[in-house]
Amino acid sequence: MRATVLALALMCAGAAFAHSPPDPATMAAHQAEMMNDLATLLDLTATQKAQVQTILDEEHAQMQAQHAQMKQQFDAAKASGSKPDFSQMKAMHEQLEQDTITKLTPVLNSSQLTKFQILMKMHHAHFHHGPPPSAADAPTSQN
Repeated sequence: MRATVLALALMCAGAAFAHSPPDPATMAAHQAEMMNDLATLLDLTATQKAQVQTILDEEHAQMQAQHAQMKQQFDAAKASGSKPDFSQMKAMHEQLEQDTITKLTPVLNSSQLTKFQILMKMHHAHFHHGPPPSAADAPTSQN
């Protein structure tokens, strides 16, 4: 009986923890770790790491603003009884990604840029539940 009560208490505590907002310090540490991992994977110099961090921070801020705009469009469409234009939303997201690649092109060498694009595809497949990228989808070197 005690084991059952303890198990239920732990499950409730776990659920409460899972739904609590992330701690800013924890998020900052996670983002720093991710940037360090990216720097290792792309073999970035200290200068490149700082430049890439700035570009990705800008992309993140733009993506948050874009998400807020999309939410407003979605809510307006829902209120009017129509369907939101998902193709427009997807196009906006793809344009933001292309802008990021354009900004990274002068910072990264061709090998680093190719690796970054592959990592982006893997990220999309993981978070958007799509298929993993195939070798045929790998970007071609343009530098």
